Amino acid sequence: MSTPPAPLLRRMHRTRLMQLWRSAGWPCRDAIEVDLLAWGLVQLQCSDAGHETLRLTSTGLERLAEARQGNMRAQSRHDRLADRVARELLAGGRVVWRELTLRAPVDLPADPSDAAPTAFVLNEATPAGLWGPGELPEAPAVNRPAAWRLARMDVFSVRHTTVEAYLQPAVHEIKVSRADLFSDLRHPTKRQAYEALCSECWYVFPAGMAEPREIPVEWGIWVVHSGEGVDDGRVELVRPARHQPCRLPFPVWMALARSNPFAPDRREVQPLLADLHDQDGTDVEEARDARLDGARGC
Repeated sequence: MSTPPAPLLRRMHRTRLMQLWRSAGWPCRDAIEVDLLAWGLVQLQCSDAGHETLRLTSTGLERLAEARQGNMRAQSRHDRLADRVARELLAGGRVVWRELTLRAPVDLPADPSDAAPTAFVLNEATPAGLWGPGELPEAPAVNRPAAWRLARMDVFSVRHTTVEAYLQPAVHEIKVSRADLFSDLRHPTKRQAYEALCSECWYVFPAGMAEPREIPVEWGIWVVHSGEGVDDGRVELVRPARHQPCRLPFPVWMALARSNPFAPDRREVQPLLADLHDQDGTDVEEARDARLDGARGC
């Protein structure tokens, strides 16, 4: 029977191939594995003890590598730099979110009609005897409506701590073009929305794209010295950000609870069960059962 050609792998198929590659290959026996078996991307193996496992074939490895390379090429320079910054913050002991959207209060532009409210003046039309000397009522206060803005942050992070006062929420805005940077600088309400939700705000951009004097003094600056790209360039702190106390409101905590923190793919540090047998031929499942029996006191 000829093997049908494998179509373009969907995300769920790529995820399952990576999971099988990173594990001992225990099957789930679902529809995804039926597709992978039919396409010849995995094969079913059976040990002497009757334990079935799934192994990637050479075709499966090639398709998985092609999918990952295509995904890396599709990732923009902006996304790569944002991931680089997120990894730096994660290594520094912070909890990080990427592309987080939060609602922040901002000040409305001043309205000329609100600048000088009309004062109450006693005139001929005012009934006599209502107010004595010096008892004129004050002019009514003008209540300007509250303005809200959705702030989509490239990188949002807080310190990994159990004390709320030590959270120090921070926003890092990633810019890879001068036009994008100065488009931000022309919109002060956007920066104000960021400042309302964090203690420190930073701009991160490649070295030589802008001068520190062109950036608002409240914002810190990171520059990336990239010879060939932004993935491995040296990160330099050019100017620290102004620190201000910030207590995250309850809606922000709800938004963080609904969002997934940034978690890079760390295959090199995750414990793997790549082989069914170890070097001396001991069955991995038998060793696991022996450890469980020992824990139960059998």
